[in-house]
Amino acid sequence: MTPHRLEVADVFRQHAQEFFTRWGHTLSAPQRKVFRDICACRTAALGARFEQCNYCSHQNIQFHSCRNRHCPKCQSTARDQWLDRTAKELLPVPYSHAIFTLPGALSPLVRQNAKLIYNLLFRCVSETLLAIARDPSRLGADLGFLVVLHTWNQKMLTHPHLHCLVPAGGLALDRSRWVHSRKRFFLPGAVLGRLFRGKFLALLAAAFRRKKLRLEGRLQPLQRLETFDRLVRSLRKPKWVVEVRAPFGGPEHVLKYLARYTHRVAISNGRLLELRDGQVTFRWRDSADHNTQKLMTIEAVEFIRRFLLHVLPPGFVKIRHFGFLANRCRAEGLKLSRTLLRASAQPDPLSVRQRHAIERKCPGCGIGTLCLLGYVPAHLLHSSMTAVCAAIDSS
Repeated sequence: MTPHRLEVADVFRQHAQEFFTRWGHTLSAPQRKVFRDICACRTAALGARFEQCNYCSHQNIQFHSCRNRHCPKCQSTARDQWLDRTAKELLPVPYSHAIFTLPGALSPLVRQNAKLIYNLLFRCVSETLLAIARDPSRLGADLGFLVVLHTWNQKMLTHPHLHCLVPAGGLALDRSRWVHSRKRFFLPGAVLGRLFRGKFLALLAAAFRRKKLRLEGRLQPLQRLETFDRLVRSLRKPKWVVEVRAPFGGPEHVLKYLARYTHRVAISNGRLLELRDGQVTFRWRDSADHNTQKLMTIEAVEFIRRFLLHVLPPGFVKIRHFGFLANRCRAEGLKLSRTLLRASAQPDPLSVRQRHAIERKCPGCGIGTLCLLGYVPAHLLHSSMTAVCAAIDSS
């Protein structure tokens, strides 16, 4: 029998009471929902379903998933389905990966104004890339690209940054041809960083003037104009980090690359090593030390607090498209790009195992499809999760 592997849900369940005693009064409704969903995911608390193969009659019972986008166990199927759709939108050209990061000094502001700051971040990054690429001295083309928001670093602390996957080239401004970038160079990171910094600080100042920012607790001094202006001036001095990696691979490499970024959560179950005496030990990568793998041990309650810092606002879209891949013009932009590039059909982006999973293939014969026979409601299944969920609701 395979031994149980430590999961985020184990930490949540074992230390729920201690966590809510210390931090329950600070949690938002979405954070409480994420906590409850992760605890209940794939347990009897959510009920189960009976399935049978339509070819070999193999039967199995499977607990329901919570399908919360913050749950570490619910991302693989969502990711595979998304990759399957996105494969049709990839172009037969190399791609470049650009990362735009907000300075750490803005982290307290982000925690109180997450939705506003994240929307500003998307806007400034997209406008920066589009403006620099349209410059005839740089590329002289219209880009189409995908952007993914991550809000954490390897220690699960607040670290908002955007991963941008950009075809290494674009449509000529007159739409007559495809403009290729240089093989080893896409766009200058320093130039992007300066324009990104200017745009973001200008929009942040405008939000302050319109009284759109929440400035409470330790941020109350920033309610004064002179104090806020001092913060903005201090942020104009340092360079803002924009990393632009050289163009790499084609569509098949890009899909594997995408899978590492699109449906991540603050920490995966695979990084957890031990839960003992109220302490959680996990692996992290130290980028300041040549990406060396290291171990970190923190209190379980602090682990939960850090994880819940990264719950996104309800309905917030964390994967967005811009340029000629924006929703309103994607079909036309892709059609023109493929015509100019003489693109052929793309290979299947998924492995056999991934394809079987999203098509609900039978694990017994691998030929038939699992069909639903019926549901088992939660109240008919014994579960220790009932008490945990009740404690969350009453706290």
